[in-house]
Amino acid sequence: MAIDGAAATVPLSPGERLDGLNHIAELRAKVFGLNIEPELERFIKDLRDPRDVNNKQNERVLAALFFMAKIPVERHGVNISDLTTDEKRELVKAMNHFRAVVSLFPKRLTMPY
Repeated sequence: MAIDGAAATVPLSPGERLDGLNHIAELRAKVFGLNIEPELERFIKDLRDPRDVNNKQNERVLAALFFMAKIPVERHGVNISDLTTDEKRELVKAMNHFRAVVSLFPKRLTMPY
């Protein structure tokens, strides 16, 4: 038996998805007053872990996030607590941008040979 009527979901463009993710982040802050700083600290600590076998690539990902957030290169090594509120906001926006475009990646990637 088919369901008649409008679709329950609609595909979103990367820009629409990004706007939605940023809006949700704003609402979470206003409604729940959540402090993202501990999660950002954990995330950055994980990416900076020198024992990780992909440490160099992880550092490149972190540098790309900081670049997208327009955080100056000389501040890429600082702790999250040393970032300004605006820098943290821009970092969250950059992370949301990654989330929006990653959703568009092909589902079953294979290595070229």
